[in-house]
Amino acid sequence: MKRTVHVSDSMIINVDANTLWEQVADPTQMRRWSPENTGAQTPGEARPLQVGEVFEGKNHRNRARWVTECVVTASEPGRRFAFQVRKIGAKSPTISGGIATWVYEFENVGGRTRVTETWNDDRTTWPDWAAAIIDRVLTGGSSFADFQRLNIHRTLTTMKDEFGRVND
Repeated sequence: MKRTVHVSDSMIINVDANTLWEQVADPTQMRRWSPENTGAQTPGEARPLQVGEVFEGKNHRNRARWVTECVVTASEPGRRFAFQVRKIGAKSPTISGGIATWVYEFENVGGRTRVTETWNDDRTTWPDWAAAIIDRVLTGGSSFADFQRLNIHRTLTTMKDEFGRVND
């Protein structure tokens, strides 16, 4: 069976698209919402990043800890932010290759924002059977697509809860 390499979910959040984009396009903020991200190191001060800028993300899953090197591939105020994970490692990002691409799209809906978060599996050279084995080991039994589907939902729900409190 061919693996799922694209997972996406959307949610309407009670804040305008530019405000939400400014937060998401600053990777140091993602730890507020993501169940796996514990922080990010960006060039210079924390701010929305632009296309071509590189940042490191710090992550955890259960006892596992890892660092990624990411490059911003889209940064359109109020519309889109995307980055490609191009290196990964336990203490520093040393292993290169296609890992994943994350995309956030923002659509204004009457003063609120429909945010769509998408994960793309960039391990395109991996055979499906090898990816399935690695996925189950690293996620505790599921495919990365199923695992990321849940993570995306958690991230969007936490965002919605946070911005709902701010604007209520």
